[in-house]
Amino acid sequence: MRHRVLALAVLMAAITYLDRVCISLTAGPMMRDLGLSEDQMSLVFSAFTLAYGLFEIPTGWWGDRVGTRRVLTRIVIWWSSFTIATAAAFNYGSLLLIRFLFGVGEAGAWPNAARTFSRWIPVTERGTAQGIFFMGAHLGGAITPLLVMSMLTVMQWRTVFVVFGGVGFVWSAVWYWWFRDEPEKHRAVSRKELEHIQQGRGAPESHHLDSAGWRRILTHRSLLALCAAYFTQTYGFYFFITWLPRYLEKERGITSMALGAAAMFPLLTSVLADFFGGVTTDRLTKKFGLRIGRAGVGGVSLLLASVFLISGTAIDNNFIGIALISLGLAFSNFLLGASWGTCVDIAGNHAGVVSACMNSAGQVGGVLSPIVATFVVKRYDSWSSPLYLCGIIYFLGAICWLFIDPRKPIFKHAMDESTQQINLTSSSPA
Repeated sequence: MRHRVLALAVLMAAITYLDRVCISLTAGPMMRDLGLSEDQMSLVFSAFTLAYGLFEIPTGWWGDRVGTRRVLTRIVIWWSSFTIATAAAFNYGSLLLIRFLFGVGEAGAWPNAARTFSRWIPVTERGTAQGIFFMGAHLGGAITPLLVMSMLTVMQWRTVFVVFGGVGFVWSAVWYWWFRDEPEKHRAVSRKELEHIQQGRGAPESHHLDSAGWRRILTHRSLLALCAAYFTQTYGFYFFITWLPRYLEKERGITSMALGAAAMFPLLTSVLADFFGGVTTDRLTKKFGLRIGRAGVGGVSLLLASVFLISGTAIDNNFIGIALISLGLAFSNFLLGASWGTCVDIAGNHAGVVSACMNSAGQVGGVLSPIVATFVVKRYDSWSSPLYLCGIIYFLGAICWLFIDPRKPIFKHAMDESTQQINLTSSSPA
């Protein structure tokens, strides 16, 4: 049954990227119809991300308090409604407001998914679960470019948003009807599976956070370093889901359906990276402990992402260049299982809030990425310059992982014997 929960979460992740990536492919006709400049479109991209980041922690806290069955249902209904509302934009101001409210509604989706996994997935399977979850997200993002470009040949961009927005309502109905916040409350979960899930999980204690609890969260060294590392990962990723088609068109001369295929390829390689990154972090955690299994995977991933991204941007050959750039994005996503797994490892019963802190920091990078990209392009008169900057930022993110230790939880009482055993393994000479 835990695999079915994961499957539903993966579908949700795919739908989020179906809706998010759509706007980057429709940006051209939207800018023409609404009379928008590149600077204005950058602010539209960032309006979503700003709202998303601002409401991450409150919505993560809400999921910890009332459960993810209700909260995720509300989130998906809200963002689906504003996906459809995007079709009604009539000028710059209306589009900016709609995308901001879109971000308000979608905020908390990832932290509440992490909260769900903290209750339904045993500790040694969480990295894999997170990897599969992001695999679904990036698969949705990967097929969106070709899907949107095909749809634009037979319909207006406004109709595309109406079609995509309807998908989320179906998911919400199934989730609310079938899912339960705790596996022991689901009639279909066997006693054997429940015992397996509860290994290393921790009891569902009070989710109340007083000022001292918030202070422990917001000053925890590993979490602060994790937030900084995730900022760098998300900064680069948001360039790929906003301005990558523009880079491919302006810098590499790729247009029409070939543009959809080229924009799809980096996210397609990330699908494999998501899965294998999650499996790798779990296997290394079992063998060497949490420090190597999580922090080792995270640091090496961003280092390789930096190398491949800078190398691919510097190469003129389109095939080799795009392949290397795609590997750069793939390795930046290889660490997602380790990042979100670390949040759950150190959070105890506050996985929603802690993962929301990390994701909020990431969204700061997402807000800045499209805006800084257009500034850098104007400064250096090249669409390659934002990619070089992303490569440098990835390298700084790799350094951040040196200061992350998943063996040290924020609330020490949250650890039980299973989790302590994993931590002891990571403290051994091996």
